Amino acid sequence: MLKPVAPKKVLCIHDLSGMGRCSLAVILPVLSVMGLQPVVLPTLLLSTHTGGLGEPARLDSAAYCQAALEHYRALGVEFDCIYSGYLGGEAQAALVEQAFRFWPDAYKIVDPVMGDNGRPYSTVTPALIDRIRGLCRQADLILPNCTEAALLLGHSGQPDEMDDASAQALADELTTLAPAAVVTGLPMGKYIGCAGSGRERFVLRKLHIDRSFPGTGDLYGAIVTGSLMRGNALSAAADAAAEFVALAIQQTPHTEDTRFGVWFEPLLPRLCPAQEF
Repeated sequence: MLKPVAPKKVLCIHDLSGMGRCSLAVILPVLSVMGLQPVVLPTLLLSTHTGGLGEPARLDSAAYCQAALEHYRALGVEFDCIYSGYLGGEAQAALVEQAFRFWPDAYKIVDPVMGDNGRPYSTVTPALIDRIRGLCRQADLILPNCTEAALLLGHSGQPDEMDDASAQALADELTTLAPAAVVTGLPMGKYIGCAGSGRERFVLRKLHIDRSFPGTGDLYGAIVTGSLMRGNALSAAADAAAEFVALAIQQTPHTEDTRFGVWFEPLLPRLCPAQEF
C-alpha cells in the first residue's frame, strides 16, 4: 500500500461572488477535486459577479486578508503555489505582493484579470495596470487573455484575427515580463486559440463556440494550476484546460441564462487523479 502524500497547498487570491459560477466559486471545487488543498483568500466579496446582473453588493476584505496572511505565516504554513486573479484595486494587488514576499519559494501564477473584448474593465485604472504588470514580473507564469496581453505590453486594441506566427510572437513578447505565459482567447478564424511561451512554445486551437459565459477564464486558470501542480507540462496543462472548458460550454443547455456560467460541476470527476489504495 502506498503511503498517502499530503496534498500540495495553493494560496488562491481571488474575489468571491455569492452567485454566478466564477472566481473562487469555481476555483475551490476544481483544485480540490484535482487532489490539491486550496487555501482561500477572498480579496473582495460580491453578491454576484459584475457581468450583467446589476450592481452587486460589495465588501472589501483587504484588512481581513492582510491579517489572514500574517496568521498563515505565524503558523508556519508553506505554500507550493500562489495563484492570483481578479484584484479590485491597488490594495488587493498589495496583498499579492505581500504573499510573494512571505513565500518566495512558492510557484507564482498570475492571472492578470483586467479586461476582455479589446477593452479594460471599468474599475481598471492605469495605476492598477502598472501594479499588475509588476506582479507579472515576479511571477513564474502569467495567464492573460488577448486583451490583457495588449494592456500589459502597452499595445492599443487587439487584432481581429491572428495566425500561428503572430499568436506565438505575442506570447513570446510577454517573456519580457515573466518566464512563461499562456495567452488565451486568441481570434483565429473559426477557431479560438491559446499560445504558450518560454521553454514550451505552442499554439493550440479549439473550434470557436458562439456562446460567451462569465467564469470560463477562472475555470481555465484553475485547471492549468492544478495540472501543473500534478507535474504536467505547461502545454499539456493548457490543452487539458481548453478541452474541459469547451466541453463545459457544450454541456450547458442552450436554454440556460449565460450570466450564471457554465455547468462544469457534472464534469468534475474527469479531473480526479487516479487513485491507488
